[in-house]
Amino acid sequence: MDLETMRRQHGEKTKLLRAIMTVAQEEKREFTPEEERKFMDLTGELAQQKTWIDRESIVEQAEEAAGRSFREPIRPGLGDEEREQSFGQAKRFRSLGEQLQAVHRAAIDPRHVDLRLNFRAGTGVNESTLSDGGALVQTDFAAELYQLVHDTGMVVSRCRSIPISGNANGTKINGVDEVSRANGSRWGGIRAYWASEGATLTSLASRPRFRQINLELEKLIGLVYATDENLQDAAQLETIIRTGFTEEFGFKLDDAVVNGDGSGKPLGILASPALVSVAKETGQPAKTLQPENIVNMWSRCWARSRLNAVWFINQDVEPQLYTMAIAVGMGGGTVYMPPGGLSQQPYGTLFGRPVIAIEQCATLGSKGDIILADMSQYALAEKGGMQSAMSIHVSFLTDESVFRFVMRVDGEPFWHSALTPFTGSANTLSPFVTLDARA
Repeated sequence: MDLETMRRQHGEKTKLLRAIMTVAQEEKREFTPEEERKFMDLTGELAQQKTWIDRESIVEQAEEAAGRSFREPIRPGLGDEEREQSFGQAKRFRSLGEQLQAVHRAAIDPRHVDLRLNFRAGTGVNESTLSDGGALVQTDFAAELYQLVHDTGMVVSRCRSIPISGNANGTKINGVDEVSRANGSRWGGIRAYWASEGATLTSLASRPRFRQINLELEKLIGLVYATDENLQDAAQLETIIRTGFTEEFGFKLDDAVVNGDGSGKPLGILASPALVSVAKETGQPAKTLQPENIVNMWSRCWARSRLNAVWFINQDVEPQLYTMAIAVGMGGGTVYMPPGGLSQQPYGTLFGRPVIAIEQCATLGSKGDIILADMSQYALAEKGGMQSAMSIHVSFLTDESVFRFVMRVDGEPFWHSALTPFTGSANTLSPFVTLDARA
């Protein structure tokens, strides 16, 4: 089976995974046993298929290198139509590593530019030379890098993704402006009445109120350094890019979604006005987590978000979870269910929801060391077409070349305020709940 066929099958199975996730998220429920089995089967098949794709890519690169012929030099900056006429149906790069090698050769000798490279000027308007802008990552490779970044990001992968295409640099999302469930405030102002036959209808206004979420794309820029030895081996170069680049982008995106201040980056949930921060217990010692904290956080989570919510924690919190119990008579009841064992789950659980350790949570005792969040209530806008460029001059003395990748994203919670419930209005509710500092 050729590489293109394997990649196509890999993409089809990935779509099936996404379809299973989407159905469960839209219905606000956990997987059924059948969905869980199918999801795990597909995950195993994808992992095995990815191994064969990597092997086939290495073999094809070696075969091409053995019989490679140099192409005629062309003038950089040709338009799409002129390029197609001069080269016919241009072949696609077989791997990201092969394309990066072509970018490197173009930077060293602009007279010999691989016809498969597509250059874009810094303004993003006209095609130009590598020194003026950058080479666009081939579409299928760009999509794979996006997917890898999302797979790496423990937080971002759970957000509601909003793709932006065309010439748009952002998007506006209309949402219901609801901050209270009291009569006359639901849906921002819709009212309904019980009335007996023949009774006069009230004249009070009844209309929904809407707000706009304005997402303006920001730039996330990554730099990857490669030695000349790395550049000689396409497979090794691709491994460096896929691991180093995607892990760094995944980390930065997760950090922005959790801690971002909204200035030149996404607005994080900890800086959102929709965040509910639960007070510590009276007399609670510093740097501790108590069962009452967990119960109070759960009680402040919007009921509809509980099916999707997950607990994000700093690893410093874990020792507190393992020793946590609620007194019941002369004994006690377990609060935290560890992963594995009888639960057969990859994550520990609190109130049946996964507990996931991430680096972006604050250390034990600080606000944000534990977060209960429904990330389906977070909008993450992305624009495809990742751009790359490289320089042979930045680290000339250390014999290194630098690849630069740019991703354009923005995000913020759909909610702009915590919600006052219909009854019990002393405690507001939200899809995003954390615990106050216990310093």
